Order: sequence, then structure tokens, then C-alpha cells
Amino acid sequence: MRKNTLIRSIAAVCGITMLAGFAACGDNTAATNGSDAGATQKGAAKISGEFQGAGASSQQTAVEAWIASYTQQNPDAKISYNPTGSGAGVITFLTGATAWAGSDASLSADEVKQSASVCASGNAFDVPVYISPIAIVFNLKGVSGKDKHVNMDGSTIAKIFDGKITKWNDPAIAEQNPKATLPDTPITVVHRSDKSGTTKNFLSYVKDVAGSDWNYEVGENWPNQIGQGGKGTDGVINTVSQADGTIGYADASKAGELGTVAVKVGEDYVPYSAEAAAKVVDASPVDADATGENRVVIALNHKIDSGNAYPVVLVSYDVACPAYKDAKTGEFVKSWLNYVVSKEGQQTAADASGSAPMSDSLRQKVVKSIEAIKTK
Repeated sequence: MRKNTLIRSIAAVCGITMLAGFAACGDNTAATNGSDAGATQKGAAKISGEFQGAGASSQQTAVEAWIASYTQQNPDAKISYNPTGSGAGVITFLTGATAWAGSDASLSADEVKQSASVCASGNAFDVPVYISPIAIVFNLKGVSGKDKHVNMDGSTIAKIFDGKITKWNDPAIAEQNPKATLPDTPITVVHRSDKSGTTKNFLSYVKDVAGSDWNYEVGENWPNQIGQGGKGTDGVINTVSQADGTIGYADASKAGELGTVAVKVGEDYVPYSAEAAAKVVDASPVDADATGENRVVIALNHKIDSGNAYPVVLVSYDVACPAYKDAKTGEFVKSWLNYVVSKEGQQTAADASGSAPMSDSLRQKVVKSIEAIKTK
């Protein structure tokens, strides 16, 4: 449970060294009309003070870039983000220890209810800030490497992560890769050991496309005893990198030199890319079940049949209050989120991490929610 990680989460909140190499972006108050909703306005008041966030490790590279750019225009703002994981980050936010949380999973109804004790009024809401493909990464001698792919359909992916396919030259894999020489190497599954929104997003895809080949409920915890765990995005990547025959899943910004799976969509096999991931988000509706004021939650269409789309997608959210007990915190969060979702902020994240900038139509919805934050 998230409560079990509460003490560790609060103790862990710390500063991250800010990157200095990113170009400055503009001031940080959002415009609310036109196709550039969320763009910065000149002459906005500068933000000062110390502000902390925590949560999704998938966002880490993007957040470091956002902090570097934002603080160039607001040098008296000291911002830190601790990538403790989505579950731990939300717990920390719900204690009032952080100004915002990053989460790869939308808030549960219970978490929305709990937030009433933290916010000055109303309940917390979540808005998308980071869109990225989830790469299914693998390390296989003679086969894997940067920009090298193995083709798999959803059923094959499900059977591997459920321990039903255990060799790399299994016929189910070999038939989809007739030109590859696949060794008789055992498959070692690597999954997140911590409560993770990346896990939830990955399993949501598997559940939707694999049918009866995946019989577990979707959640933030890994559901079976197959393979070994790694803590956080870096933990999974490091574990996959260290041994031959491994396969795991992680935010694509961390794929590095590992091989990745090209996923079957319709009649095609599609490797991950920011552009292909963005197509899925744009083709997906807002989740009507995510009730609560100002919430913008995407119900991802994993069954999209366009060969130009990559359906293993992560939409990462920021969680905030509509009003804060400390006025300066409210001013910061409103300014910060408006910068993060602006065209400038989204491009900064894309340049740093390879994420997909959100569309103008989605930005309009998100900025409307951010503008609802009270600062007086």
C-alpha cells in the first residue's frame, strides 16, 4: 500500500542538481486563448521560494529540463523533484509535504477524497503533462542494440511476461521474425518492484490487446511471480542491461543502447517513437469515469489499428490542488504547470527526453483546469 512507503517518501524528498545546458524559455504565466494556450506571457511576476515535488520516475529527465529552463526566468525559485515513483509521490503529496506530485496513474476516487484535507478548498485534480512511449526493452547477445527491434504481437508479449514463453527462439517469436537468428537463450522477465504507474500503463495495454492470454487485473503492482524486480525506471533498465536474455518495460527515454520490441498494430509492426505515441493519445477520449472538478484523464485506445501508431503509451500526470493553504505555493504551482504544458515547456521535454508534445486541443483542456487554481 502507498501508506507503507510514506515515511521513506517524505524523508526522500530532496533536490536534484539542475541542468544548466538547456536554453531559456519565456516567462511563466499562461495565455488561455488561441492555439498557443499555455504559452508564457511577458512581464509576469517572478516566482520566489522553495518548492518540492515528488513522484513518477518516468518524468525525471523532463522535470530536470523544466526546472533548468523555468529557474532561468525565475532565479529566486528553488525547485526540487524526487523521482520516488508514482505511488510514493502521491502519498507524499497527500500529506502536504510537496507542492505537486507526478504520477503515471490517474488518481483513485479515494485519493481524490483524501486530498480534501491537504487542499485549502476543493479536491486535488490531475492533468497530463508528459506523453511518452513505453519501450519494451531487451538485451540479447547478437540481436539487441540501439534501434534494433524484434517483432511481437500482444499475445506473445503477454505470454512472455506471464512465463508461458521462456526461450528466445520459441516458435511464437521466431514466426514473427523470419529474418532474425534467435538463440536458444532463456528469457528473464524484469518488472518494476515498486508501485508504479508505468506498470499500470504497460499492463493496461497488455490486458486490452491480449485477451485471455492475460488474466490479471490491471494495477500499479506487478501481479505475478515471474522474473525479477527493479526499483524505478533506472532499476529496470540497469537490470535488463546487466544480463543476456532479459526483457522489461520502461519509459522510452531510458532505452539507450538496448533493443526494443516493435509492436503489432493491424498488419504492421511499429517501433516506438514520440510521433507514433502521440497518435494514440490524440485518438483517445477523455475518461468519463475520472470524476471530479478540473480532472483531465485520458482513456487510452490500445486497440487502435493504424499502422502509424504505437499503442504502448504512458500518459503521466501532475497532481495539484485547486487552492493551497500557502498562497505562495498556489502561485508557484499555477505558474509552474502553465509553463510545463506550454509549447515551450513541451518542446523542452521533447528535446531532453524524446517525449511527445501534447496537441493544441489537449492543451486547451489542460490549461482550463490549471487556470482554475486560486492564488488569492
